[in-house]
Amino acid sequence: MEHEPFSERNSSAEVPMTGDPRSAVGVLLSDDLMFTSRIVGTGRDLGFPIRVAKSAGAMAALAAELAPACVILDLSNPGLKVINDAAALKQLNVKPTIVAYGSHVDAATLKAARDAGCDFVMPRSQFVELLAKSLPEWMRGTTKPTGE
Repeated sequence: MEHEPFSERNSSAEVPMTGDPRSAVGVLLSDDLMFTSRIVGTGRDLGFPIRVAKSAGAMAALAAELAPACVILDLSNPGLKVINDAAALKQLNVKPTIVAYGSHVDAATLKAARDAGCDFVMPRSQFVELLAKSLPEWMRGTTKPTGE
């Protein structure tokens, strides 16, 4: 089966949910093609489908539709209002693990994400370093935030 190019159009495809924790689905909010490719590819390699939203509105719709185990937020995404969007995600019936990453020089945005209730907030470089090791834990909800 061939993969379609990343787009919001195909990001909401039906994802079968089973009792197997490896079938958990994630949602990524990012319009950065390089990071999107890296995150989706890592998820695919580890057996976790990641659906992509390019806007906060599309992310909210996917999260409501798919009940994801994990939502990953690129804090540099235009239109993201982390305080409102993280709070909305916490109101879902199935509470996803919320992982946010952003520029290490944008301390105010990283702090706002922590204050908004994101479970894990980190600079982009740390996110890249932890992605392959931590994604399975984030998807299963088995890792607790470390207080950063």
